[in-house]
Amino acid sequence: MKHVKSENGVILTKPFLDVCKLIMPVLDKFGAAMSIVKSDIGGNITRLETKYNSDPSKFEHLHSMVQAEVEAKTAKGSSSCTNGLLWLTRAMDYLVELFRNLLEHQDWIMSQVCTDSYNKTLKKWHGWLASSSFTVAMKLAPDRKKFMDIISGSGDINADMEKFCTTFSPLLSENHKFLASVGLDDLKAS
Repeated sequence: MKHVKSENGVILTKPFLDVCKLIMPVLDKFGAAMSIVKSDIGGNITRLETKYNSDPSKFEHLHSMVQAEVEAKTAKGSSSCTNGLLWLTRAMDYLVELFRNLLEHQDWIMSQVCTDSYNKTLKKWHGWLASSSFTVAMKLAPDRKKFMDIISGSGDINADMEKFCTTFSPLLSENHKFLASVGLDDLKAS
């Protein structure tokens, strides 16, 4: 993840999206419980990648897409890259919190890990329908031990999760600060 920022400390679009993509296979291991989250993340990555690919030099820096939409007064549209970055960042906040809960609460069952993470990150941005759907989906969360065994592979899964949380979380905070600076970090689900 050290390559996600340029030499002058700016988040780069492609490396940031590539890190987000690395999480997708982990979401597959959750099965149906994370299908909505995976679909949402995938759609937002695609939206941002499409914009990036339209002019890679212009959109090399992640926040340049938002800046262009703010200037064009299209940032608040539901299909904007600004909206895509906002919801991608929120979804990644949820996953960082989920990994933290897995590390810090070894005694919690998976549905508890997921629900607590949701309550701390996404719930305040969701309306009743999305929140209810999420509650139902969490009942489909896999058994914690089976899930941890599946994602562990041959490495140290706890060290990997810890590293992901500590290195990726500051990037997400930076996205939130930037979105707030242009008045766009408080949009709710429509």
